Amino acid sequence: MFESLASLIVYRYLGLSADSQAGSALHFFVMDTAKIFVMLILIIYIMGLLRAYLSPEKVREYVQGKPKWLARTSAVTLGAITPFCSCSSVPLFIGFVEAGIPLGVTFSFLIASPMINEVAVVILVGILGWKLALMYVAAGLTVAYTGGIVMESFKPERWVEEYVWKIQMGEAYLPKPDTSLAGRHRYAWSEVKEIVGRLWKWVIAGIAVGALFHGYVPENLVTEYLGGRENWLAVPGAVLLGIPLYSNATGVIPVAEAMLDKGVAIGTTLAFMMSIAALSLPEMIILRKVIRWPALALYGCVLAISFVIVGWSFNLYS
Repeated sequence: MFESLASLIVYRYLGLSADSQAGSALHFFVMDTAKIFVMLILIIYIMGLLRAYLSPEKVREYVQGKPKWLARTSAVTLGAITPFCSCSSVPLFIGFVEAGIPLGVTFSFLIASPMINEVAVVILVGILGWKLALMYVAAGLTVAYTGGIVMESFKPERWVEEYVWKIQMGEAYLPKPDTSLAGRHRYAWSEVKEIVGRLWKWVIAGIAVGALFHGYVPENLVTEYLGGRENWLAVPGAVLLGIPLYSNATGVIPVAEAMLDKGVAIGTTLAFMMSIAALSLPEMIILRKVIRWPALALYGCVLAISFVIVGWSFNLYS
């Protein structure tokens, strides 16, 4: 639907060619702008409805008292079975933080959710085979579990925005919720307006960067510098390359197929896929709502280093 809309606007009404750099970049921009904002509005609204039904206090009571390994395993599993991309998992992550769930556990969920979902796994098996699909899932689960542990060791609680702790500790004034259907709708819609209202300029800026890269960086240049297992710089390059290219685990599969067909090593391809799915500019912008820049920098470094290790390991042993 979004691709057809973008094609109609860019190729038919504006008259740009699909083979031109400007046409390709603008098509990417229009398609992703429509897709991301529709997705943001729907997911934030749904999360708002869920939070209106289930208070943070109830979630906190459910999690408290359970062994941390069990809570982390549950978070990784929940992230893996929910077909959310990074932007749509962040509002749920915000709810986890405000509910008092340990940050190490919530980061494990945030890492797993955009990288792994059942739809992507099925497509991955059908296009690239079950071995690569299994490698990708195993690597993603490992990164999510260990990444949360590493984040927790740095005590990131000190970098959470003050208003979140006030909500969690009951220090902020919270009016009695309206439990009627209309009241829940008003609450969910207020969440949409508040979050999207803060972020829309930055989201558009992130999409624009991705569109310029998509339209003006030649594909043969990318594959030339990312091919070969013996090129140790290819994996870090692939991770850096994936950051501005916002997508989800399903959408990146055709890109991975093209990379493998042109001789890019398996580890380099996996690292590139993970970077696109879990380390995107829109996610960082939305996540900034609840944590400060030091925590964002730490989160990005932990993921980037993990993806590089995954890529090097698979290139070495594949």
